[in-house]
Amino acid sequence: HELELYFQPQVNIQTQQIVGMEALIRWKHPKWGMISPADFIPLAEETGLIIQIGKQVLEEACRQNKKWQDEGYKPFKIAVNLSTKQFLQLNLVEMINETLQTTGLDPQWLELEITESSIMEDTEYAIDVLNQFCTLGIQIAIDDFGTGYSSLSYLKKFPIHALKIDQSFIRELPYDHDDKNIVLAIISMSNSLKLSVTAEGIETDEQRQFLLEHGCQEGQGYLFGRPLSAEDTNEFLKSKYSLQEQLKSRTSNPLP
Repeated sequence: HELELYFQPQVNIQTQQIVGMEALIRWKHPKWGMISPADFIPLAEETGLIIQIGKQVLEEACRQNKKWQDEGYKPFKIAVNLSTKQFLQLNLVEMINETLQTTGLDPQWLELEITESSIMEDTEYAIDVLNQFCTLGIQIAIDDFGTGYSSLSYLKKFPIHALKIDQSFIRELPYDHDDKNIVLAIISMSNSLKLSVTAEGIETDEQRQFLLEHGCQEGQGYLFGRPLSAEDTNEFLKSKYSLQEQLKSRTSNPLP
């Protein structure tokens, strides 16, 4: 019971309103302190424990999002990462559907993030599973887009809703010429395929402004909020909700 979920906001880049939260696993070890997922997730993959961990993350993320909705916050999606091993589980669709029913979360508020490499392991299987997700009403995003090896000819066949631009392409914006061209190409392709696009790792207003000017709809990064525990996320949501209510009040009741 040392694993804990943290949540990082995903926002509309133009309005900076929250459109989602990404669920991120952390390990609070009693002796070693906070252990990075980069250190323990590969081991979990190797040992097969990632299946059990992934199920726990999915259940807790769905339960927490339903709780926020029940507390009166405007509904937003909860994004959960699926590892390659998880994605290749034979009972994956049944497990996720059962989790949604148990937690009471409407499928439209769950987004599954899958890497390019996962869906390219077995493309026929991937298309079948993704179609089943779409039938349930679940949103699908391709995570870390641009770092894998997916074929563009296959991309149009996958029933997906969003692409997430890897933070390695965002870090040097708007100054690195190559990164600019890659990001612009991904945004243009996403718009052509009628896919939403989210930029990861936004840390400066210059990066936000560049992405906004070139049609990127959503963003995630330290500029908008760091990953927080569920308790701290509650306080973050309260402050955001309070600010929005104040702005609404000022708009509807302008000063004379």
